[in-house]
Amino acid sequence: MKCQRCTRQATHHITEILGEDSIEQLHLCSSCADSYLKLPIASKPASIKAPASAESSAEAEEGPLVAKQCPSCGLRFVDYRNTSRLGCPQDYIEFREELVPLLESIHGEKCHVGKVPSRLEENQRLQAELAKLRKELAKAISAEKYEDAARLRDAIRQMEMA
Repeated sequence: MKCQRCTRQATHHITEILGEDSIEQLHLCSSCADSYLKLPIASKPASIKAPASAESSAEAEEGPLVAKQCPSCGLRFVDYRNTSRLGCPQDYIEFREELVPLLESIHGEKCHVGKVPSRLEENQRLQAELAKLRKELAKAISAEKYEDAARLRDAIRQMEMA
């Protein structure tokens, strides 16, 4: 997870209790956490100070996100934040501006690269060998060399079974 103030790795996770039903979680690197923790309460951001009511802080945070809604499934971004579940594939497009920074902070990247199978080279070699044998089989059949074709057919079947 990345720091919410800079691009370094977050090592400190701070939970600020704002009211009865309201909390705020901060994910900071060690230097940003040190500077944050040294700030007096009066100079901390307004969202960290104790609000007049939990509702007013929630409304201030959500602002324009309350109105943002998916035209396909009707999911509001606020509902996504509460449930952590999207309603349809269109939501990724509709809420892209909000989701990209969130996903980047969680995963550290914007794009999933995936894993490379450990047997990839062996599989590629096997596929190349099968393609070569199939070409030879087609040549043997067209040249009417049926004994060779049967031998190649059996070799192909044996490789495919393995």
